[in-house]
Amino acid sequence: MINIPPEEAYSFDDVLLIPNYSNVLPKDVDTSTQLTKNLTLSIPIVSAAMDTVTESRTSITMAREGGIGFIHRNMSIEAQVMEVEKVKKSESGMIVDPVTIHPDQKVYEVLGLMEKYHISGVPVTQGKNWGGIATTRYLGFEPVLKKRV
Repeated sequence: MINIPPEEAYSFDDVLLIPNYSNVLPKDVDTSTQLTKNLTLSIPIVSAAMDTVTESRTSITMAREGGIGFIHRNMSIEAQVMEVEKVKKSESGMIVDPVTIHPDQKVYEVLGLMEKYHISGVPVTQGKNWGGIATTRYLGFEPVLKKRV
């Protein structure tokens, strides 16, 4: 066990910031940090690559807040790829490679895709033609799971 001399130890009270008026406005504060040569984070917060801490859900939340989550490796490579795909597909804005379905697919297959990718809507396409969108709001009430979308 490491022995830290008392004069070098700190408690929460030693570093407590007393609330007070400040001339500095939150919009004027830059909390960004350089994580690597080519990666800057908006906030200096990362989550640990531990199986009890970071998977796709935590990584998505961290990214949306400006930090980063490192997905743990205590799973197969295929499972790691799936976790990274979930994170990449959750980005807001234009989805470059969306999950799509064919009109002949069954309701249970589509619900499975939605659960797998944690999404609530899937575009229905046939070739390059747009057919609509299947949503959990619509499919969630469909009693016949083997019915075509």
